[in-house]
Amino acid sequence: MSSTVFRPAAHAIAPTVAAILAASAGVMLLASGATPSEPTRFLLLLAFAPDLLIEISHFFSSILGLVLLLLAFGLRARLGAAWWAALIVLGASAVLAIFKGLNWEETAMLLVCFFVILPFHDAFPRKAALTKMEITPGWLLSAAAAIVGASVLGWWSFNHTEFADKSWIRILQDHDEAARAIRSSVAAAIVLLGVGVWRLIATAATPPVVDDTDPEFDRVRAILAKAEGAEPSANLALLGDKRFLFSASGETFLMFGVRGRSWIALGPPVGKREERMELFWRFRELADAHAARAGFYGLGPDDLPDTVDLGLAIQKTGESAAVPLEAFSLVGRRREVLRRNWRKAGEGGAAFEVLPVGAAPTMMDELKSISDSWLSHHAGGEKSFSMGGFDPRYVAEFPVAVVRSEGKIVAFATLWTTAAKTAFSMDLMRYSDEAPKNVMDYLFVELLQWGKDEGYSAFEFGVAPLAGLQDRPLAPIMSRVGRLLYERGEEIYNFQGVRRYKDKYDPVWQPRYIAAPQKWAIPFLLADIGLLSSGGVSGLAKRPKKLPEKAAT
Repeated sequence: MSSTVFRPAAHAIAPTVAAILAASAGVMLLASGATPSEPTRFLLLLAFAPDLLIEISHFFSSILGLVLLLLAFGLRARLGAAWWAALIVLGASAVLAIFKGLNWEETAMLLVCFFVILPFHDAFPRKAALTKMEITPGWLLSAAAAIVGASVLGWWSFNHTEFADKSWIRILQDHDEAARAIRSSVAAAIVLLGVGVWRLIATAATPPVVDDTDPEFDRVRAILAKAEGAEPSANLALLGDKRFLFSASGETFLMFGVRGRSWIALGPPVGKREERMELFWRFRELADAHAARAGFYGLGPDDLPDTVDLGLAIQKTGESAAVPLEAFSLVGRRREVLRRNWRKAGEGGAAFEVLPVGAAPTMMDELKSISDSWLSHHAGGEKSFSMGGFDPRYVAEFPVAVVRSEGKIVAFATLWTTAAKTAFSMDLMRYSDEAPKNVMDYLFVELLQWGKDEGYSAFEFGVAPLAGLQDRPLAPIMSRVGRLLYERGEEIYNFQGVRRYKDKYDPVWQPRYIAAPQKWAIPFLLADIGLLSSGGVSGLAKRPKKLPEKAAT
């Protein structure tokens, strides 16, 4: 009973404990290699051990100490290869400690570390190779500090023992012990320098942007076509402006954008559920290796446990609306205005149709004309990254819902569908000046009915930015500022109008979050997301017009 209760908790803390033990053992080996051996034991060792074995043990103990310091980074990151390597290095170091100077206490402590770590193989599930371990600059600096500290300890030891009355030159000339200590410390320093140079050369470069000319783009399409549990917004991967990390199986991806020092993942990984955490960690480690701010934007409630495991700070950014299609109906007084607007548009000659994938190119010029007309009334231009823009190649990737009036297309919406049909949404929604007054209500109602007929469970209405943030004395400062902006910032963006318009459809509201390793980095990440989505400072500086409520989507 007790083992059943405590084993999950032990597995949860095992990576941290293993990292501490490995780092402590590494520091102990570095200090031991830099300090003189106990004379009586060393003379006893000389009686039965050859000099070469003693030299080798002393030399490699310090190097293995450095290796343990570096492996502590991999243990903390739950790497299975780091677990195996740590056991091998601890075992080898325990043997070498005997031939270094009969240091049985050191051997005992190394074996304790070995046997503490041994039972917890399952706590290190990540499969990345040690050569792929992105050792951070801070970790390298810590290892360098340990070597310097061990060297200073060695210098102090040799100046406060039997060698104290001799110069360092005489000590090096007359005593192998001091030369042996210096060689081991210098060897560890050289190895660390080599690791640092390797990190500069071998660290993976920033993954390039993948567009439709890249063979990897077909992998993205294939994953989206069968990814169960993917949200409609995962289709932003086809925009052609994203960078990607793929899982080892090639069946899961994480998309992200880079601006300056900000690396921003858009949504959770898409594909196999069991491969999500691996990609979350790889992205964070890769960003850290490039000294970048890692951010995860557009996360939902189901992603929060993963962000906690990643040790991230979380901030709510708004709420997304989803309309359950099974329960949606135009019946009732609450739907009276919506029902009237839909009926008037239909009686005025509006007709709805969904063009399948591949049909849009035949009428792309007509769609572009509508898009250009719509853009002429909306400041800010085309968007990117977290929002789609009109690009013929991108539009052709999706089904397109069109509204015709007198046989002419007057409005259209590109549809984001999902493989499991859990939900669908729309990306671009644009209309011309000739469109009926209530064209948006008409289009939404028809889309909801189409989705219901196609077997979708819900329609995603998108995010209402800053909605649902709390302005309470103990609320986070960013929540309080966001709430103030939501209530007083209508000249900047129609925050409340967006929320009111979507509320007409009685959606289920769910929070959306951004996560980052440090809370203070979140405002910088949000600023860079705005710049990525708006095409830079020039695009962001174009203040959007305050739209009427009927157009606020």
